[in-house]
Amino acid sequence: MTGTSSQPTPTGGRTAGADASRAVWSRDFGLFFVARAIARLGDTMLPVALAAGLLQHGYGAGAVGLAMASTAAAFAGLVVFGGVLADRFSTRKLMIGADVVRLGTQALAAALFFSGHVVLWQICAIGFVNGVAGAVFQPGVASTVPRLASDIQGANGAIRVAESAAQLAGPAVAGLLVGFASPGGVFAAHATTYAVSALCLLLLRLPPLAPGSGPAAGGRGTKAFRADLVEGWREFRSRQWLWGVIAVWCLYMIAVWGPTVPLVATEVVQEHGPRAYGLVNSALGAGTVVGGLVALRLRPRRMLRAGAIALVGFAAFPASVGAGLGVPAMATGAAVAGAGMSFWGVMWATSVQTQVPQDVLNRIHAYDVAGSLAMMPVGQALAGPAASALGADHVLLVAGAMSFAVCTALLLIPAVRGLVRVDAAAATGADRPAVPGRSRAEQC
Repeated sequence: MTGTSSQPTPTGGRTAGADASRAVWSRDFGLFFVARAIARLGDTMLPVALAAGLLQHGYGAGAVGLAMASTAAAFAGLVVFGGVLADRFSTRKLMIGADVVRLGTQALAAALFFSGHVVLWQICAIGFVNGVAGAVFQPGVASTVPRLASDIQGANGAIRVAESAAQLAGPAVAGLLVGFASPGGVFAAHATTYAVSALCLLLLRLPPLAPGSGPAAGGRGTKAFRADLVEGWREFRSRQWLWGVIAVWCLYMIAVWGPTVPLVATEVVQEHGPRAYGLVNSALGAGTVVGGLVALRLRPRRMLRAGAIALVGFAAFPASVGAGLGVPAMATGAAVAGAGMSFWGVMWATSVQTQVPQDVLNRIHAYDVAGSLAMMPVGQALAGPAASALGADHVLLVAGAMSFAVCTALLLIPAVRGLVRVDAAAATGADRPAVPGRSRAEQC
């Protein structure tokens, strides 16, 4: 760990001495920062490549959805098991291995598209393998940040800004590659992003874990694996603020995010054209950059309460589209929504990384990711029938209202609104809570 101070500051400020000078930025955090930004750039290029490539080879929108769903299903279904692996083995090696696997699969996809021999089941199989690799990779992200930066909130804010900027640039870069090269060129570029990410992680030097916070020391059999899985679930459900947020987030995915994404696309394109939709999406991305920058500066003592209040801003996105406002108003609503969502994301990630012991953090993060994603397909599937019954504009207005309801629900949970931030120094192994499986805030 990088922190050395044994006591957290009351306001959650930076630690003293040498840690203050490198609270976020260091050679190793820079490598991790580049790895995350480049990987995110590639991931946002993929939907464009899949859509353009499959449509070019005679497949329809259903085939594009199936190819994307194969990745999402594998990821959501296996990420919990990836969390167990990440807590038992070297997270850096697992992440490098996952990047190498995806380098190979995307290179294979590029070869298929370059050759003109594109078969849907092969593309779906490649997507499934990518989802498995992503499930192995993702849990390690949560535990890597606290090991590289003593200012965990600042580190999360910086990564969020980089990923948001990459999300803005990715589709545009993919569009240029499709236009000047071919869909195969986009897949080749995507494979390259995984190569860069793997190289950065290979050069990364993680500080040693504190005694008692390393990978599980138990056996390697099925029973030990199952025991680790059960322990992760027990740690997850023992924290009311953690499972409370995930439970509310399931409602958010069904009633807000799930219907907003497809219905906004449909409404804006039909009423104003694809260029307007591109502008609205760009405004959403710009808002996420702003939210990340704000999260770099603003240090609330009760992070989840501040994040939930900021999340209210997301209501402006579906509500502005549902109300039939003009493109400038919709773009403004999207920017406000992006800022609120991004600020919440930094507050949430930092809370998880600082409140949960290192030895179970990967498993907890995996349960977090799985729970957060579980209801998104349900919300997307219900969007069409709901729009047919009520009208897309009314469903979007309801989604805006539900944004307020969700944020209110978060603030009504005492464990969520009252959770006090833990300084990064308190997240080091030497300053772990005395009671196993309980955070410092929960003992106070």
